[in-house]
Amino acid sequence: MVDVRQSRPPSVNLLALPESSAAVLYGLFEVLSTFAESWSWLMDGETVAAGFDVRIVGRQSGQITCYGGTPVIPHATLSQVDDADIVIVTDLAVDPRSDHRQRWSDIGPWLKRMHEGGAMLCSVCSGSVLLAGAGLLDGQPATTHWGYVDHFRCYFPSVALQPERILLPAGADGRIVTTGGMAAWEDLALYLIARFHGDAAAVKAAKLYLFGDRSEGQMLYAARRLPRRIEDKAVAAAQAWIAGNYTEPDCLQRMAAVSGLSPRTFTRRFRSATGLAPLNYLQTLRVEEAKHLLETTAEPVNRVVESVGYDDAASFRRLFRRQTGVTPSRYRQRFRQIGCRPR
Repeated sequence: MVDVRQSRPPSVNLLALPESSAAVLYGLFEVLSTFAESWSWLMDGETVAAGFDVRIVGRQSGQITCYGGTPVIPHATLSQVDDADIVIVTDLAVDPRSDHRQRWSDIGPWLKRMHEGGAMLCSVCSGSVLLAGAGLLDGQPATTHWGYVDHFRCYFPSVALQPERILLPAGADGRIVTTGGMAAWEDLALYLIARFHGDAAAVKAAKLYLFGDRSEGQMLYAARRLPRRIEDKAVAAAQAWIAGNYTEPDCLQRMAAVSGLSPRTFTRRFRSATGLAPLNYLQTLRVEEAKHLLETTAEPVNRVVESVGYDDAASFRRLFRRQTGVTPSRYRQRFRQIGCRPR
């Protein structure tokens, strides 16, 4: 496993070819390039260390017209890239009934050189055909789009194909990663964020982009932002106190006492400063902390409920469902699947 702590942003090289899907190419480029900045914008300056140095690489310099007619201008050519942390081959529009073993014979040696230098090699969907043609999947477990299963069995019988898998790391230290269909680029993006920056960063990315099953609505993904910069000093003092004492009994009354204001004045000024009544603020704070515990621990749900200051588990479950649209158990099921867990 790659160390998630990096002294510099991991370098990602996205291979662009005329057969490439520009949608996947640009999707990976934008998510890996801008996730950390986008999260900070959305969450009022909250930082997340999840940067990548991403560039698109082509065979030659100049514009490439990808499959479907989308123009792409690579940042560099293969000959200009001496090393990399990650190389990604996106899905390729190629006939699964034809032999493509020599189609990218000039790219295979470059991929091998990158891999021998320590790079992780990844493919999305039919991009695995290029890796297989370079001999990089020989004797390795791999997955691909279901439409290319027969292609692999015909032309690459030495590959231990597992077509039921969505994402499958293989090779020494898991440095070859293949994925299933075209939309599996989302799974790959989350996997790379988790592998190089930790599961918590990947969960944030899943929430930001609504990656995964959206059939239960988007409130499941929402991260509630609580105001940070409060000019009202009395309210700011109460806010600072509740941040470390939200599990305490009678904390609403104690918040007002910390502010030095009467209960009625405190409620009015707190709502004016934060946009929330004190009770709603406290409930949001507790739900957000419960989400974090559900995402990062295996504590039983009842224990999580107690940890955020509730004695009545049924009452908290109703509150949690009202804010997220799902039960705590369902929430855990969804977000504990994010990250470095191969699927």
